[in-house]
Amino acid sequence: MPGLIPPIPTHFNMDRDDCRRNAELGKNLMCRLKCMFSSSSAPERLCLEDTQQWSQSLERLLGSKYGLATFRTFLKSEFSDENIEFWLTCEDYKKITSSHKMSSKAKKILKQFIEAESPKEINIDYHTREEIKRNVRSPTVQCFDEAQKIVYGLMERDSYPRFLRSEMYRTLLESLAADTAQG
Repeated sequence: MPGLIPPIPTHFNMDRDDCRRNAELGKNLMCRLKCMFSSSSAPERLCLEDTQQWSQSLERLLGSKYGLATFRTFLKSEFSDENIEFWLTCEDYKKITSSHKMSSKAKKILKQFIEAESPKEINIDYHTREEIKRNVRSPTVQCFDEAQKIVYGLMERDSYPRFLRSEMYRTLLESLAADTAQG
């Protein structure tokens, strides 16, 4: 009896559309990455061996100029770059020697990443958040250390494994392997 089975609603096609969009996004990001890496005037160029070593540890990935750039691009594509941005901002903060600059930067970090509803609020517990608020009153180089450890752990357990499984990373490896095979 025709007409008894209702048509499939269009929202069920969203998964297929999302997959297509993600594939296109991956291709666009790969194109940007390849352009960024191939136009580099630095003596250090991206190679397959280095890229494969990114899978050994988050520390190895972040220690590579190209690894860090690729990871940041991946996180931005997922709209989840607040953790890496916070971690990098803290690394820069630790290099500040002037107490006036340190105080100013600590307040900016607090407003941007720590306060509830901040533009790039990181996922830390209430106790750590409150401790940082107290520390910022008299900031030190270690002011954000606990939050930085928490964020690093989150990236290591969540973002980093997703990156290693991502189409972006796999496509980059495949592209470099093909370039290596061609000589």
